[in-house]
Amino acid sequence: QVQLVESGGSLVQAGGSLRLSCGFSGRDFSDHKLGWFRQVPGKEREFVAAINRDSTGTDYALSVKGRFTISRDNTKHTVYLQMNSLKSEDTALYSCAAVLSPYTIGTRVTSSGYDYWGQGTQVTVSS
Repeated sequence: QVQLVESGGSLVQAGGSLRLSCGFSGRDFSDHKLGWFRQVPGKEREFVAAINRDSTGTDYALSVKGRFTISRDNTKHTVYLQMNSLKSEDTALYSCAAVLSPYTIGTRVTSSGYDYWGQGTQVTVSS
């Protein structure tokens, strides 16, 4: 069974940066596509970023493109989300997700495309 554990969330001022990490265990990390999503109370979960199995492909929500960067380290079994130029509207619970896939290319940009989820880490951006 895959387990995902996020870390790195914090309170940060607008304009600041944070790097989120998500540790993966239980299966072969390199066989999984990965993504980051976020959610605020009362709203639906929102796609943030996704990465394919060998890091040759990424996708981003328009709201974070140019500010956030997703990456993965297949030797450390970890996926990262570097967040720069943070805004108050980035405040949310950020969760990582994983799905086993036989295909190296392509990413998953919808929450229904993932089978495994972490508990999330809270990011709060003060203005």
